[in-house]
Amino acid sequence: MSIKNLFLIVFTSAGIASIACIVYDMLYSQAFYVDFSTVLTTGATLIGCFLGCSLMATAYYLGIKWKGEKTILWINLLIIILSFVSIIGILGFQLPFEIESPELFPGLAIPMHFFPALSFLAVVNPMMKVVVK
Repeated sequence: MSIKNLFLIVFTSAGIASIACIVYDMLYSQAFYVDFSTVLTTGATLIGCFLGCSLMATAYYLGIKWKGEKTILWINLLIIILSFVSIIGILGFQLPFEIESPELFPGLAIPMHFFPALSFLAVVNPMMKVVVK
């Protein structure tokens, strides 16, 4: 796997995840008449998607360099487990008192934690057939 392919995977999967997060945020806000834009900004969402996809791509790169294609399954499992673990922070997150309907915040933020992993795995697996050779 070359660095060029790594960047292609990161930007493609981060772009897909970012679009999914922004669309989900808009739909959720309109459906439930809530505004969490002071807590969960678009910039933070974009940075989170890019960082998450970058970490996943780095794990793939290092795993393949270290042990070859045998590590792909284990890296995929690690990505899934860490995506589930990442929602623990949301469950304990304290919103400012001026936010209306704070009980609806986990319904917005938790699914967004799975979008980077979902888009990364959707992009990387088809590309691995071309890239790993």
